[in-house]
Amino acid sequence: MLKRVPGGLAIAVTLLGTIMAATTGIVGASVIMLTLIALPVMLDKGYNKSLSVGTIASAGTLGILIPPSIMLVIMGDLVGLPVGTLFTGAILPGLLMSALYVIFIFLACLIKPSLAPAIKGRLEADDEKLTMQMVISGFVPPAFLIVLVLGSIFAGWATPTEASGVGSLGAIILAIANKRFSMAVLKDVMTSSALTNAMVFFIVFGATLFSYVFRALGGDDVVVEILNKMGINTGWEVLIFVMILVFIMGFFFDWIEICLIVLPIFAPIIAKVDFGTFIEGKQVILAWFSILLSVNMQTAFLTPPFGFALFYMKGTVPPSVTMTDIYKGIAPFVTVQLIALILCMIFPEIVLYLPREFGFLD
Repeated sequence: MLKRVPGGLAIAVTLLGTIMAATTGIVGASVIMLTLIALPVMLDKGYNKSLSVGTIASAGTLGILIPPSIMLVIMGDLVGLPVGTLFTGAILPGLLMSALYVIFIFLACLIKPSLAPAIKGRLEADDEKLTMQMVISGFVPPAFLIVLVLGSIFAGWATPTEASGVGSLGAIILAIANKRFSMAVLKDVMTSSALTNAMVFFIVFGATLFSYVFRALGGDDVVVEILNKMGINTGWEVLIFVMILVFIMGFFFDWIEICLIVLPIFAPIIAKVDFGTFIEGKQVILAWFSILLSVNMQTAFLTPPFGFALFYMKGTVPPSVTMTDIYKGIAPFVTVQLIALILCMIFPEIVLYLPREFGFLD
């Protein structure tokens, strides 16, 4: 469908990554699958190696931001907000980031066509009827699953916990329809789900203990005093300080470690600082701050030397694609992520519009 659009294959990968983000929420699985499916085709069509790997890595990391994201579930517990608030708040920033990826790819390939040579000749999906069949079979099943899970939450028909059951039923129905369902598959899925749940509970348990001890010993007062000594005392100064700190930490830590370190310390401080009339209300400020932090932490998957998405990809790409190609490829996409972060800071309604519309925020 996009073969005549500059960078059409790369744009298609970004759109596929966005859909996968709303169905899986697992970065490693998304990056590996997109690499195996899309990279050989992109390289075969003459696409620039850095653009190809950068597109795949950035599209794969959308799963940590777009609901249902495991990061938002953990953050909701750490800051004391309903998961539905963070799910609705993350949708528009996630779609904004996806749209910025598409715009960047389109403009880069329009200005420098050698990055993505035009696809010549006939493709398998050249026939209009076949194309429509592929669109329906490719988009309807994941859209069905997304609507079941997120639609039931946003409509108020189910809590996030209940919606997970609805999503499980929908996934089973799709597996049966595709003749992929078996007791062995069901056993594997239940085992991996139990392991994921155990991981989440232990993370929340440890984080709760840490934050309680930290506050009991007066740690938050110490941090406030340090910020005051540095001359950082207004709401915007504290927020910008935290965002810069988190971005730098993203070079060395995974999002889990950043959450456990930053949220217990700075969430109570951010909730108390004054942003004037720009944004008001403890719950509103916490929701805005949490999503800003989520957008910021997405860069942790791409920034060297410890960007997890980079290593997922390096283990999957052919030998002709070097680590240098990967680093060069992700650099512009990290810049795009920071632009999305700045836009969400300047225009908080990008984050707050949907939570207010669905009644999660007063």
